Amino acid sequence: MTPDDMKRQSALKAIELVESGMRLGLGTGSTARHFVDLVGAKVKAGLDVICVPTSIATRIQAESLGIRLTTLDETPELDLTVDGADELDDHLQLIKGGGGALLREKIVAMASDRMVVIADLSKRVPRLGAFALPVEVVRFGWRSTEDWVHSCIEEAGCSGPVTLRSGPSGEPFITDNGNYILDCALGRIDDADMLHDLLKSVPGVVETGLFLGIADTAFVADENGVVTLSAPINAA
Repeated sequence: MTPDDMKRQSALKAIELVESGMRLGLGTGSTARHFVDLVGAKVKAGLDVICVPTSIATRIQAESLGIRLTTLDETPELDLTVDGADELDDHLQLIKGGGGALLREKIVAMASDRMVVIADLSKRVPRLGAFALPVEVVRFGWRSTEDWVHSCIEEAGCSGPVTLRSGPSGEPFITDNGNYILDCALGRIDDADMLHDLLKSVPGVVETGLFLGIADTAFVADENGVVTLSAPINAA
């Protein structure tokens, strides 16, 4: 079974939660794309749902499949968001933002009664940090913000290079919100809550890719099937 097969298996598990009448958040990325495809197939077969996409790319995909879309301004409360993750641990702490949609992903997830993560086994880790932590920052004064990000990383007991994410042609990557992303290659994060709080105290930081106490359930696929992980009750 290939990693892509595993992603689809986790998406197939998540689609079992979807019922007509639901308001769904649609995630972004290679794993979430499988889920959006499955929603599209269900809609074609008669499923009645309305969805909020977490990125322009997901909106384009959903529109191509005939999925009825809305916005959080029109539909501020959602029943379920299904999204992928770049890393997740056994407490369902996540790193997200590899695709650059972390801000909208977090807003949509927080607007939902439930967030379900779908992933293949490679995304499950004993401790966060091997995947570079994305931090979305405003473009104005971003170099000054980068200095503060370095300071926050050190104060949280972490270390590692911070780089401005580049686009395909070498120019700075621009998020759907018009911001930059700083990728923080930390290796390991011992206190994710502390790091997140410190980074959010910096005026130029819009959001971090640390999703803490947000995900309720994760479906993680491996060669033997799909494992279900649940968040600790005190993290909900």
